[in-house]
Amino acid sequence: MEMFELAAQRAGFALDSSQFAAARRLTALGEALTRRRRLLGRVREVPPPVRRPGRAAPARGLYLWGPVGRGKSWLADTFYESLELRHKHRVHFHEFFREFHTACARHRGDRAAADLAVAELLGDCRFLYFDEFHVHDPGDAMMIGRVLRSLVDRRITLLATPNYRPAELLPDPVHHPLFAPAITLLEGHLDVVEVAGPRDHRAARRPGAARTGFERGGFLRPGTEEQFAAAGLRVPGPAERESLTVRGRGIAARAVRGDLVWFDFHELCSTPTSTLDYLDLADRFGSWVLSGLPRLGPGHRDAAQRFANLVDVLCDRGVRLHLAGEAPPAECLGGGALPLDLDRTVSRLGLLPDLAAPEASRTPAGA
Repeated sequence: MEMFELAAQRAGFALDSSQFAAARRLTALGEALTRRRRLLGRVREVPPPVRRPGRAAPARGLYLWGPVGRGKSWLADTFYESLELRHKHRVHFHEFFREFHTACARHRGDRAAADLAVAELLGDCRFLYFDEFHVHDPGDAMMIGRVLRSLVDRRITLLATPNYRPAELLPDPVHHPLFAPAITLLEGHLDVVEVAGPRDHRAARRPGAARTGFERGGFLRPGTEEQFAAAGLRVPGPAERESLTVRGRGIAARAVRGDLVWFDFHELCSTPTSTLDYLDLADRFGSWVLSGLPRLGPGHRDAAQRFANLVDVLCDRGVRLHLAGEAPPAECLGGGALPLDLDRTVSRLGLLPDLAAPEASRTPAGA
């Protein structure tokens, strides 16, 4: 517990009661994972047990859920960095499943392809921290279910940080039954702990706090040529249009200028692009401009989900983003019948400086 309290103090805040309860549960998990024993003042870690039928059950995992900005990832990151365990892995949801797809392809034709892919990716892992765990697509849900089953069979302890309790994952009533077995696995092998304190730490970010690459971009409203120029960006002309080959097909870009790529919202998000496409593009370009974000309504549900996945990828990768929309993010993403996780997207977009405001910073972004 002292570790979490000191880390919070260094970050400039004090643990609220919800974070304190989660930190206490994480501390217990760390003790169960490492089975620490002090000998001559040294901390030893028990080596991973031999995998054989009938061996002791693994430490029970933890499912930290709650609204955005309440410190779930901060708690999990702090715990993971301090965990004195050799066979631990931290994976981001999108990154892991890109690697999982590739590994499964190598075992195509084998009935145990999913298990073989998990074994290939995780090896002797005893503890897996699954950051930003969420489920939207029915196809993904089936794949996630297979991965969870394989993790349980391999006796891997799991830590996950979603925004919703297990029963609320994949809420669409048509497809929710597909994920019911996976929900049963989660509830059967992880303790469900809510982190829902009163303060949104992202919204209350301290002035002058260190920024990621993502936060060095900005939000332009409504995205006039003058606003782009003030941000150090030149609006592309028709001659700059380019088709980028991504995973064997073309994706239209308004411009490509070295490390910078410029997309139109509808061309990128209203067409059948995928999170795997965004990951590949984030590998190639460290600075993005996305213009033309409209006010999204019920008819834009698929585009809104793709946009949410795109923001996840760019934020987690620390990719610099300049986004132009016709209204503030909360208004653009506030239409009815849109995906539940858009509150996380709005929170992440709140990290971008508002370049439409007179007092906003106008750091040149390069062209």
